[in-house]
Amino acid sequence: MTPDEYVEAVLDLVERIPEGRVMSYGAVADALAERSGRASARLVGNIMARHGGSVPWHRVVTSAGRLPPGHEREARARLRAEGAPLRGEGVDIGAAGWSPDEGM
Repeated sequence: MTPDEYVEAVLDLVERIPEGRVMSYGAVADALAERSGRASARLVGNIMARHGGSVPWHRVVTSAGRLPPGHEREARARLRAEGAPLRGEGVDIGAAGWSPDEGM
């Protein structure tokens, strides 16, 4: 998979995350690892920062449920509107976490 194809795969996966659900940067990387040969949460974060504006970027959080840095207020408002379970300053990733294996 080329770097451009990987960017597209990340964005396609993020588009599939249902409303009110989230994935961590690492979970996105892991879901694509076998097919792409890459497994870097940091790379997914960079892709989201550079190319994620056209997808539901607020549904990708840290493994601890922290919201995207610098966009916490907007992400929180969007997740709240979608009915995502929030906890403290982030999202309850145990309750809201989603895997592509679950389907929609």
